Amino acid sequence: TVPVLVRALKNLSHLLDKAEAHVEDNGLKPEDMLGARLIEDMLALVNQVQLATDTAKGAVARLAGVENPSFADIETTFDELHQRIDKTIEFINSVDRDLFAGAETRDVTLKVRSGDIHFKGYDYLTGFVLPNLFFHVTTAYGIIRHKGVKIGKLDYLGSR
Repeated sequence: TVPVLVRALKNLSHLLDKAEAHVEDNGLKPEDMLGARLIEDMLALVNQVQLATDTAKGAVARLAGVENPSFADIETTFDELHQRIDKTIEFINSVDRDLFAGAETRDVTLKVRSGDIHFKGYDYLTGFVLPNLFFHVTTAYGIIRHKGVKIGKLDYLGSR
């Protein structure tokens, strides 16, 4: 699980690198890229990165039974988003792998606006975490591509 989460975040960071280079090369305003959305009622690129990192760190914390670090959603620059991704990866890699023993049957409760959602660890990972993480990474990819950045499938998948 951890390598999948880390790879997705590293690939997201790579997509941000490409977006930032496009902004600089074309004399664009960074805030126009970071605030871009696929459509008005969807969240902006900056929010997609925040949610992807929240999903990854929350999954590790819940499945390992450790405290989920809280990150304020205050990023407004590419550099700040990279720092958030790096901080998330650092947290994920810091969790003792032994704490994941039995995680597939661990009770996981998510508190959402409409009430609590209850999962067993395996169902939480496969039915919520991975689809949610990849939704936000894919949406970030779509926003960046929609803004004219020359990225392709290998940028999304990562070659690392």
